[in-house]
Amino acid sequence: MLHRIKHIFAALIALILVSIPLAQAGDTLDRVVKNKTVIIGISGDQPPMNMLNRQDELMGFDVDLARAMARAMHARVEFAQMPFGSLSKALAEGKVDMVISGMAITADRSRTASFAGPYMMGGKSILATRAALDGIAAGGIAAAEVKLAALKNSTSATFVREAAPKATLVEVENYDEAIKMVKSGAVAAMVADAPVCTLQVLRNPDAGLLTLDKPLTIEPYGIAVPSGDPEFLNLVQNFLRTYEGTGLLSKLRQKWLESSSWIAAMP
Repeated sequence: MLHRIKHIFAALIALILVSIPLAQAGDTLDRVVKNKTVIIGISGDQPPMNMLNRQDELMGFDVDLARAMARAMHARVEFAQMPFGSLSKALAEGKVDMVISGMAITADRSRTASFAGPYMMGGKSILATRAALDGIAAGGIAAAEVKLAALKNSTSATFVREAAPKATLVEVENYDEAIKMVKSGAVAAMVADAPVCTLQVLRNPDAGLLTLDKPLTIEPYGIAVPSGDPEFLNLVQNFLRTYEGTGLLSKLRQKWLESSSWIAAMP
């Protein structure tokens, strides 16, 4: 009788083990390993994080980080350049393997993607003429009844809706479009990441543009990867920890955020 019970118990254990799926790498990690290529979504117009040089080639903090990430995976990097507002959708549809494009980690974005990082801290600022900036600062951004430009589907656009409810939000596809509006007076100011605003002041010395001394917010930038692929997320996160520990991220910050020598390479 005891021998029979042991057999029945063993059969039940075997049945349970068969019914439990073995842990497997997700589709993204399998695709990267198999094809030896990692497709990275990037906007290409968020200096100093990412931008095009005079040869129409990508450069910037995100570009260097993406290449380092691909080397660590023993894969070739392929950039998929598109408007910032299209990056999250491309990731969700599997058109890119990850997004490295100055993307802030938010609760809303975390509903459809997983984030490794943060690899840098950023914040929102304002780019405007002195008269417009003084006018906004006088009553506070919450009371400003002006037109403000921001990238479509960006945290800058969300910031305008929440922090400046009386302002009219004008969503644009890229920063060049917004800067032209600021210069022409079509909008009072552009709301964007602080490094972007600082760069435009340096690049347009005769336009009378100004930005804030301190950012209005603090935002963590992360690498977005498809949700539901914890193995791939873990891999990317481990690489980021290694880059921080070995000083690579520190060197990239010095190269792109503390030096302006790279500006000469831009169109």
